[in-house]
Amino acid sequence: MQIPVALERLVYEFSRFPGVGRKTAQRLAFSILQYSQQETQNLADALTEVKAQIRYCSVCSGFTDIDPCTICSHAGRDQELVCVVEQPNNIFPIEKSGVFKGVYHVLMGAISPLDGIGPEQLNIKNLRKRVEESAIKELIIATNPTVKGEATALFLQQEFYGKISTITRLACGIPAGADLEYVDDVTLIEAFSGRHNFYN
Repeated sequence: MQIPVALERLVYEFSRFPGVGRKTAQRLAFSILQYSQQETQNLADALTEVKAQIRYCSVCSGFTDIDPCTICSHAGRDQELVCVVEQPNNIFPIEKSGVFKGVYHVLMGAISPLDGIGPEQLNIKNLRKRVEESAIKELIIATNPTVKGEATALFLQQEFYGKISTITRLACGIPAGADLEYVDDVTLIEAFSGRHNFYN
């Protein structure tokens, strides 16, 4: 039996999500068919609303519905302590852990020559500007512990050497190949506590 065109389209759209294969996409699509008309409308409204209201913070490039975001504009955050992450979603697990009280900078990716991504394709220009215009005392490099993440961390260490008094890298607690989005609170706390200085 051939899948109806409308259902096939929904399956295709779900399958475009990261980590979602065709079987998972089909299960999601079949679940939608069980929704009431109101539940379906609620989902459609949520998708429309998030695209209309969520944007990138002009300071850190994190997700926000106001600009600058609530973290960058919060008087209680340490503006001299900047945590550099690869993607906006990396901010959420760190915030959830409650271990970090500084501000963030999102690179919007990691260096990957094989994919044609170099430093110039990342949000490093704005980081240079922040370093030049702000009194940043410590740069915490929290890129993912992958080959791309480590290459990016090394580049940042070399780029800002001598421009910032302290540059640290998240160390113990995060297993190699892991993504910050899936790291638990305790592991994050250990990683922040055990960060090491690039200059040592």
